[in-house]
Amino acid sequence: MSRPTFLTIDLQALRHNLECVHELALGSAVIAMVKANAYGHGIVRAAQALSAADAFGVASLDEGLMLREAGITQPVFLMEGLFNSDELAIADKNNFTLIVHHLPHVEILEKGRVEKPLSVWLKINTGMHRLGILPKQLDDVYQRLLAAPSVKKPIGLMTHFAEADMLESSATDKQIQLFKQLTMNLQGPRSMANSAGILAWPASKADWVRPGLMLYGASPLPNKTGLDFNLQPVMTLSSQIIAINSVNKGGKVGYGGTWTAPEDMRVGVVGVGYGDGYPQRTQSGAPVLVDGVECELVGRVSMDMLTVDLRKLPSAHIGSSVVLWGKGLPVERVANYSQSSAYEILTRMTPRPTLLLSP
Repeated sequence: MSRPTFLTIDLQALRHNLECVHELALGSAVIAMVKANAYGHGIVRAAQALSAADAFGVASLDEGLMLREAGITQPVFLMEGLFNSDELAIADKNNFTLIVHHLPHVEILEKGRVEKPLSVWLKINTGMHRLGILPKQLDDVYQRLLAAPSVKKPIGLMTHFAEADMLESSATDKQIQLFKQLTMNLQGPRSMANSAGILAWPASKADWVRPGLMLYGASPLPNKTGLDFNLQPVMTLSSQIIAINSVNKGGKVGYGGTWTAPEDMRVGVVGVGYGDGYPQRTQSGAPVLVDGVECELVGRVSMDMLTVDLRKLPSAHIGSSVVLWGKGLPVERVANYSQSSAYEILTRMTPRPTLLLSP
């Protein structure tokens, strides 16, 4: 462990954020989204820490199997459903909950044989136009699922929002109203709200909610960070200054010479780069904490290193601690400088930084 680059996962912060979900969505059961390796935080450790969740959401059978093999017993929702008919037997054996979002899923359930009926949720396309049964198909598909012996009743009903992070848009209200209209005479639990729905659209909180990004301490809403909603960052990427250079006025820093020193100054070299998961396209000016003082990134991010302006911190030295995002520096602020999002930054972490777990 000679390289001083660390990825700290704060499991208590994760549990705190789940409590925030419970407070914001009183009376709703919670499907904690742990897909994509729990947004880069580690699917098994995240699910174990989120033991108070009512269920977990994953993207695929493989992710679900990781949870079952780790002894997770809560319901596991396969949010993208089955990818082929061969997966039905494995889903049956592991008691997975299936999301039905197009007609081939219905056919698999009609033709398939299972040991016991599977929990099934029907996803309705109310305006996202990605996954979901069209409104005109709903009655027929719902009746076919009711008639299928492999389907446990009642059938759950869900939809997904396209613009819940756009507070000025009327699209989410229209989706909520359409979903309520379409399902008014149907039995079964309902689910609409993702993280943005939980935080900004009270009418979307139905029987179940599906928090994702907010569990990991980040905000899905523009110009807001998780701190604005009492959320705590779960992931902190940190390193140290490994060298300090005196750069004369006019000196160009880094590959391509994209940043020029405006005066004689010190530039710190930090032992972290895009090979560790820091976004390569992050622009000069992005915030970086050095010994708790906010400094600025300068020049291009390299594979193993990046450089920071130390004019605000004359006391900085080799070995000074550096936080790239996490405690003290919301990841959303870094995303604003990287042509990216908190979602992408967190989920694209590499395994190279040394992992530290804070229980």
